[in-house]
Amino acid sequence: MARLWATGSWAGKSKPAKVEIYTRWSFHSFAAIEVGVVGLPTLSRAGSPVGGWFLLLVTAHALVSAATSSYGLSWALGRRDRPVRLMIATALLTAGGVVAAMSVFPVKPDVDDAQSVAYLLVTFAGFGVGTLAIGLRRVRSMLLTVLAALVVVAAAGLVFGLGFGAILGGLIGVLAAALALVFACGFSVWLAKSVWDLDSARELQARLAVAEERLRFGRDMHDVMGRNLAVIALKSELAVQLVRRGSTEKAAEQMAEVQRIARESQREVRAVVRGYREVDLHTELEGARGVLEAAGIGFQLDLEGAVVGAPAGATGEGAGGLPGRLPGGLTPEVQSALGWVVREAATNVLRHGDARRCTVRLTVREGGDAVLVVENDGLPEQRVLARVGSGGTPRTAGAGLAGLRERLATLGGTLDAGPVAGTRFRLTARVPLPAPAESTQPVTATAGEPAAHGSVSDEVTA
Repeated sequence: MARLWATGSWAGKSKPAKVEIYTRWSFHSFAAIEVGVVGLPTLSRAGSPVGGWFLLLVTAHALVSAATSSYGLSWALGRRDRPVRLMIATALLTAGGVVAAMSVFPVKPDVDDAQSVAYLLVTFAGFGVGTLAIGLRRVRSMLLTVLAALVVVAAAGLVFGLGFGAILGGLIGVLAAALALVFACGFSVWLAKSVWDLDSARELQARLAVAEERLRFGRDMHDVMGRNLAVIALKSELAVQLVRRGSTEKAAEQMAEVQRIARESQREVRAVVRGYREVDLHTELEGARGVLEAAGIGFQLDLEGAVVGAPAGATGEGAGGLPGRLPGGLTPEVQSALGWVVREAATNVLRHGDARRCTVRLTVREGGDAVLVVENDGLPEQRVLARVGSGGTPRTAGAGLAGLRERLATLGGTLDAGPVAGTRFRLTARVPLPAPAESTQPVTATAGEPAAHGSVSDEVTA
């Protein structure tokens, strides 16, 4: 049962949800304190049936205050209407408890009796005013509630003929307790609301980034295809008119021009899509560092291999940035594939984990393979990601890893993901690298004439 609570009911929740649960149960603990610490001792100290009545009044006040604080927190988070009726009931019980406590204050104070009554007075006023503050939005309204409690205490003391010292002592105790609980409750509600707002803002920022990228891609496609399609439509219409007039040679010239523009458009579209799909590994590492550190997650990069322009084993961390150059021996295709791995891994750390630190290790063995390891101390939700592609049914959370496996498979690479050392999650991407002698051969082949004719043939076939 304890393990289920740790993994399912607490560890499986987001940070804003954890803050809300902690805040809500903190308010509920006030009811237990009110009944257990103040209400029950009145039975032994009062020594009369009055103690039983006070215990009943304290219990009713605690239960109503707990309900008011729970509904008030939900209202502050924008999930329901303000609990006006519960707030009125809490105010009436608070005022009734204060008046009842002042009515039994001993004229000739006994230490035990005076202490019990003082506890009751401070409890009713402090917890009552603090609970009402949860359902209020302005600090001025909260302070007016504290002032109203002081007025009730002073008026009750005057009505029951208490001395100046007793009234002053009651006012000081109520003022201190009410201000402390108003600050604690009001700040807790503000903190819970701020955490939810920050989480919503981060999610909205991610959506805006996606929307902006879609707009950029749509703009590029419009700029590339808009003019060419318009020209193709006009020249095709002109060719139709020429055919109808019998000018077949001029119509053939127009259609040849249409064919040329279509091929040019095809090349431009491929260039746009290629630029959209290509990913730069250094850029993705820098982006992952910035995003993770903005989310409060420490980032560390370890490089092993022949680093061009930097010593082997260079490390970039925090504000120090990343090395200016990556290990040599990485072809553009391998860098692009590993860049996608870094992007997906950083996304999974943000969305599916509650990590405090993320480490990226890139090991390049020229003529051997490139190994990229992303390890973080995330939560158990990431265990779901490891099942995708290893015999389990693909799920939405793991669609990214399944796509990475397919992308790496085209290069002969592999991807492994799963929990290690209990609370840590590790993603390992391994891509074989060509031997130094083999890596230069494609360059000489593409420089020759047959390769150029092959690309033109592909264009004609397309």
